[in-house]
Amino acid sequence: MESTSDNQGKVVLVIGAGDAIGSAIATRFAQEGYTVCMARRNGDRLAPLVDELNQQGLTAYAFTCDARKEDELIGLFEQVESSIGALEVVVFNIGANVPMKIVDTDSRKFFKIWEMACFSGFLTGREAAKRMLTRGQGTIIFTGATASLRGAAGFGAFASAKAGLRAMAQSLAKEMGPKNIHVAHVVIDAPVDTAWIMENVREASELKANDGLVVPAHLAENYLMLHNQPRDAWTFELDIRPWSESW
Repeated sequence: MESTSDNQGKVVLVIGAGDAIGSAIATRFAQEGYTVCMARRNGDRLAPLVDELNQQGLTAYAFTCDARKEDELIGLFEQVESSIGALEVVVFNIGANVPMKIVDTDSRKFFKIWEMACFSGFLTGREAAKRMLTRGQGTIIFTGATASLRGAAGFGAFASAKAGLRAMAQSLAKEMGPKNIHVAHVVIDAPVDTAWIMENVREASELKANDGLVVPAHLAENYLMLHNQPRDAWTFELDIRPWSESW
């Protein structure tokens, strides 16, 4: 796919650029001509994707960053803006979906899940907003889950973190909207076609054969759409599920 020249020089940062959703989002924006920066705790694991995009004539960079560490995250934003360019879009995509019953969850695990799925989202949103405010434009998108809306047995820590992220995103959207900065939250209320799902969900193969798993590349189209929305019709929350998923 050829890139769109109008977007050359515009920079996107994906925090939590994993092997499925995050990488798909980065790839889709790169295909549209954006310069894509991807960050994860083990940035070297992004090297194959960076090489693949570069070989297609697209511009991509990889960074190592633990988004729970305030100094590291601030340093990442400063490095990207000083050496690559002003951020047009920032996507927060850290999951932390670790199932465990509440009675089996020690305080260390609960706190770590909250750090990953909520606190690091706050840091990301804050740093993105600070920089976008100086330019009066930008888009910040947070990846949510079913747990953003309701808790389930075995997911107490994850649900509390994702619900907290959603509430924080709502507040940020109300603060930033009048400043011409679009903040959105994507609820993925379904299993996604990832290696983990295929290995751990018994009916995954059947679901995939019947379009019952969300395809990361298709999901990424929605993130691009959110960024491209005209400001008189901005979406805050987008709820995504396959045709067969029950409500």
